[in-house]
Amino acid sequence: MMICSGKGGTGKSTVAVLVGAELARRGKRVLLIELDSGLRSVDVIAGVYGKTVYDIEDVLCGRCEGEKAVVQSPLYPGLSVISAPYEGGEVRSAPLARLVLAMRGYFDWILFDTAAGMGAPFTAAAQLAEHALLVLTPDPVALRDGRIVADALIAGGHAQDSVRLVVNRIARQSFGPKAPVYDLDECIDTVGVRLIGAIPESTALQLAGAQGTAVPEGCAARTAGAAIAGRLLGERIPLTFTGW
Repeated sequence: MMICSGKGGTGKSTVAVLVGAELARRGKRVLLIELDSGLRSVDVIAGVYGKTVYDIEDVLCGRCEGEKAVVQSPLYPGLSVISAPYEGGEVRSAPLARLVLAMRGYFDWILFDTAAGMGAPFTAAAQLAEHALLVLTPDPVALRDGRIVADALIAGGHAQDSVRLVVNRIARQSFGPKAPVYDLDECIDTVGVRLIGAIPESTALQLAGAQGTAVPEGCAARTAGAAIAGRLLGERIPLTFTGW
């Protein structure tokens, strides 16, 4: 599964770790592969900063085997990470496909945290991922760009139902007659894919990501992430929003 966005700043990487951690909490073995070369952040959010020796560029270039780049998150048992390089690197489809083939026997879920937009990381992930989570914020620019990404995925062969929308960083002032976006229905209609989750703006989530600590129990954003993970696993969880 790929986690993508049309523009930067939507919280894509945070959502990738959040959902991966919640899948792991349900007993799944999860590998999160960060493809956003030069803008590495998953290592901090997942708590593996300073623990990585090899990154995805080392694997794709053949400098090491895939298992040597896998680091277990100390914050979220069951979640493993292959980090992006701090700079440089190029994501290529063929070696990434070989890595996925080698890792499939060890993990139940392989997640790609792509770069924003539709560059090489997006293209490589789209060729391999069966499902996509499109992470957007409730603003017109993000929604417009999200529609472009959704259309590209569907035109490229993804089934309509395999692309799902996550509306992230929702605050009380995000919607209403005087807001740029009226409600969640407008988000869904603009992007044109089904909603799988809505995540509230959360200071606790932001602090945990910045400090490399676990998202606290009881955090509304963590609860929303758990609901998304459950829906991905086929659980019947009502689509409600209780961010405030």
